[in-house]
Amino acid sequence: MADPVEHDPDHSPFSHVRDELAHQGQVVAMYDSFFVGPDGEEFRRDVVRHPGAVSIVALDGDDLFLVRQYRAPIDDDLWEIPAGKRDVSGEPPELTAARELHEEVGMVAGHMEHLLDLHHSPGFCDELQHIFLATELREVERQVDGLEEEHMIVARVPFDSAITMAIDGSITDGKSIAGILAAARRLGR
Repeated sequence: MADPVEHDPDHSPFSHVRDELAHQGQVVAMYDSFFVGPDGEEFRRDVVRHPGAVSIVALDGDDLFLVRQYRAPIDDDLWEIPAGKRDVSGEPPELTAARELHEEVGMVAGHMEHLLDLHHSPGFCDELQHIFLATELREVERQVDGLEEEHMIVARVPFDSAITMAIDGSITDGKSIAGILAAARRLGR
């Protein structure tokens, strides 16, 4: 067995060489991407490039807003925290989060706090999810965007019940689980 190669832990010994577009979709692009490893050997990976997304743990007193919406890739509805893609070029993530909270659940936050950033599936996709905690909510008219949002269910759930749902498998969406548990920890629950 060869001795492990020592490298600077702050810099990867791998490097990206080039991308070749395989498919351009409405939201994501699929690439044949080429890299060079520590030994100088070039290798290829399928990579999905995504504009990024935001999600919001929206707390109103002791209640959390969840949405149940259809997700085409799994052909089923999921319970999730409100979320949306970063589809406005140059828009700061906290503004995207505020817009998505307004669109999906009809709320405006008096306070928006960054909780964490999350890579969902870094084995094939570069999507970065920015997760925020929204409090001091006030109701406004929803401004739904798209067929799935038109038919989504918006629910107020006791925060302790949402924590249980994130732990017992009732919620299977990764960003929602991470966001709910991060908010619970932040709030000492």
